Amino acid sequence: MIKILAALLIFAVAKPGYLYEFPRDHYAHPEFRTEWWYFTGNLRDADGRRFGFELTFFRQGVGEEARRPRNPWDVTDLYLAHLAVSDVATGRFHHAERVNRAGPGLAGAMWNGNWRASLTDLEAVTEEFHLKLAFSTTKPPVIHGVDGVSQKAAGEGHASHYISFTRLDTRGTLTLAGRKFELTGTAWMDHEFFTHQLQPDQAGWDWMSIQLEDRTELMLFRLRRKDGSIDPYSAGTYVDAAGRARHLGAGDFNMTPNEERWNKYPIAWRIEVPSLGLRLDATTPMRNQEFVGDLKYWEGAMDFAGSKRGVGYLEMTGYAGPPPKM
Repeated sequence: MIKILAALLIFAVAKPGYLYEFPRDHYAHPEFRTEWWYFTGNLRDADGRRFGFELTFFRQGVGEEARRPRNPWDVTDLYLAHLAVSDVATGRFHHAERVNRAGPGLAGAMWNGNWRASLTDLEAVTEEFHLKLAFSTTKPPVIHGVDGVSQKAAGEGHASHYISFTRLDTRGTLTLAGRKFELTGTAWMDHEFFTHQLQPDQAGWDWMSIQLEDRTELMLFRLRRKDGSIDPYSAGTYVDAAGRARHLGAGDFNMTPNEERWNKYPIAWRIEVPSLGLRLDATTPMRNQEFVGDLKYWEGAMDFAGSKRGVGYLEMTGYAGPPPKM
């Protein structure tokens, strides 16, 4: 508890009324303790072979120096990056991670070594594959929550500032196992910055990005408590075809796992948003999409069918290890 209070005194917390400004808010916010940039998407080649991808950059402030003038070698932030490709045809999940400190030429906002991303493109190379994509932004940024904050628990500051680009038309190449695939599809980008971490009674979360064929999108997250109940601060956002966003509170939707599991993870779900007439069954084309590294979680490609059809991504934390700090 003392460490948490000390962090709150050192770093800023997410409060209502924050004035977003772009492009400033696409980049780093060192006044907050934790920040991440998530790129995920579903891609196919001309023959219909499907791939999912994830490229994530995390920034974690590590001390009081993060808010003071410093020389380039001070350890003020740690940068973690995760990269994954789901090859649906073979069922292989390729993934890698990197950890770097802040410093001259080591890592920063949306880059870590030679892995990099922006709102226009990304490129990352491992010993197994080379991913290079270009994005076309088709909708304005979405600000989630109410009055500039996505509330995660009761109390001021127990929240994040949360921005998404919910539909990035995507094309590019993947070189894997000696073959070069020309790919097209859609991607999603999330950016959050905050200082508050999970409450002691919160065990993890389930998060979905859903891109429907009518060019509408849905983001939902479900915060799980350690007693098995769902936290009332679970929430979501619906984005219409014109890019207008509508906040969804916990009572506006149902996000219910069925009995199908891979290891401990529920990999099939029923989604209901009564006010929108939405009823969706969420399934995955590939069961094993568990990222195993410094963090252990499931994040992978999903299909949605029912009153509408679409694709998206599902992230599940806290089932096989502690979730990322939030």
